[in-house]
Amino acid sequence: MLVAERYEKIVQLVNERGSIRVSELSELCGVTEETIRRDLDRLEQTGKLRRSHGGAVSVKEQQQPETPYAEREITHADEKKRIAQEAIKLIQPNDRILLDASSTAWYMASNLPDIPLTVLTNSIKVAVELSGKEKIQVISTGGLLASRSLSYVGPLAERSLDAYYVNKLFLSCKGVHLDKGISESNELQARIKHKMIGIADQVILLADASKFGVQAFTHVADLTDVNAIITDRRIPKAVADQLAERDISVTAV
Repeated sequence: MLVAERYEKIVQLVNERGSIRVSELSELCGVTEETIRRDLDRLEQTGKLRRSHGGAVSVKEQQQPETPYAEREITHADEKKRIAQEAIKLIQPNDRILLDASSTAWYMASNLPDIPLTVLTNSIKVAVELSGKEKIQVISTGGLLASRSLSYVGPLAERSLDAYYVNKLFLSCKGVHLDKGISESNELQARIKHKMIGIADQVILLADASKFGVQAFTHVADLTDVNAIITDRRIPKAVADQLAERDISVTAV
């Protein structure tokens, strides 16, 4: 393999996975780890990736704005709908729950039965969807409007969460990485989701299988902060087994 071909393959692998370790690249490219480290240094200098401890992470996410809600709504829609239906089974009458601004949370809101609940959310679409259900009390965070996701973010939204405590948080994310945890491509979304985790007794992560192995730009939380994950049947068995070893409940639908 020519040097230029190796560079191209390294960048492709980093962008596909979000992050990758030196040892993996060494094996996949058939060269020593020292050669890979030199390659990564050169590629970082040209802006193709970013070095991390023991490997490299993609800069692709840094260059992309937040994905528009309409686009997220139709991406892996069938899987997200199944995940949402499974998540609803965890909700009991009189629960106090928190729904983030993900499309999967909106699918939950649209299918929630009209039972006594208190729902806190930073999502305009979730709040509007629940407004027609008489037994559900809806509390919106307010804050800075992020037009692409139709959600409230920023310091005001974060501070509003200090007034509440919830039984269960249902949230999604951009990436789920076994070593790096949960991540988002947008820092404001990452900050408010981190805050949400801090006020919840139980954290349920809603993530279709395409999000596993991905490390986006901004860290949200470690996997130790997650109590349960609901995903779809495409999740690799090895990943599910490693999560189970960490005492994280995994449900694949």
